[in-house]
Amino acid sequence: MAIKIYKPTSAGRRHGTVLRFSDEVTRTTPEESLLRPLRKTGGRNNHGHQTSRNIGGGSKRQYRVVDFKRRKDGVPAKVISIEYDPNRSANLALLHYADGEKAYILAPVGLQVGATLMNGVKADPNVGNCLPLSLVPVGLEIHNIELQEGHGGQMCRTAGTAAQLTAKEGEWAILLMPSGEVRRVHLRCRATIGRIGNLDWQNVSIGKAGRHRHMGRRPHVRGTTMNPVDHPLGGGEGRTKGGRHPCNFKGLKAKGLKTRKKNHPTDRFIVRSRHKV
Repeated sequence: MAIKIYKPTSAGRRHGTVLRFSDEVTRTTPEESLLRPLRKTGGRNNHGHQTSRNIGGGSKRQYRVVDFKRRKDGVPAKVISIEYDPNRSANLALLHYADGEKAYILAPVGLQVGATLMNGVKADPNVGNCLPLSLVPVGLEIHNIELQEGHGGQMCRTAGTAAQLTAKEGEWAILLMPSGEVRRVHLRCRATIGRIGNLDWQNVSIGKAGRHRHMGRRPHVRGTTMNPVDHPLGGGEGRTKGGRHPCNFKGLKAKGLKTRKKNHPTDRFIVRSRHKV
């Protein structure tokens, strides 16, 4: 999907770019049976207390129910359309199964309208098919990877991302993640073949603050510009460096502090950390 650049008719339009949806998206209206209402929280919990900052406003949107589990085995599905999803960076593919059921999946690179997809042990390792890692050939790129069997895909769901199956050792598959981390996943867990599409998503320039407000993101203010009562880095006459290590508004260090708990239950599955040692 290419990047579209507008003529600079205003200061906000000068540096902003958008995706050219006509190159990939084939349908502009979503499937009504797969829509659900999406309520905004504004960063507040059920007591009205603010639990997340810099959240609020934004355009109204509806949630598209995406099938991350892909557990409908042995039934062929035809790709009807490629659609835009306002709730995520990746595009969606609408599937019509042979028995009449409809479902959304994440659209990988190269998936065309009219293609036939399959789930389960009988599926071939083709782009868009979902099958256990035990049946995926070594070296292929995969996405929407399960961490636990039957829980649905949880890893590699962002536009342009994919992991690589590098080896199989006993009951475990060795995956090279986009972050550089090498991780073990059980061979019974499922994954989808291919790399997620919409590769140019990360190259889009927002261009103006208003587009962030449309996304529901309120302004983020630096701590050094606040008063001492609001932030540990605030106060002082004129600009200051804060006089202490970078931290958040609660005083927790913001750079370099390891927050992962000791004896984390998933640490034993990490073969090589994504952090430089």
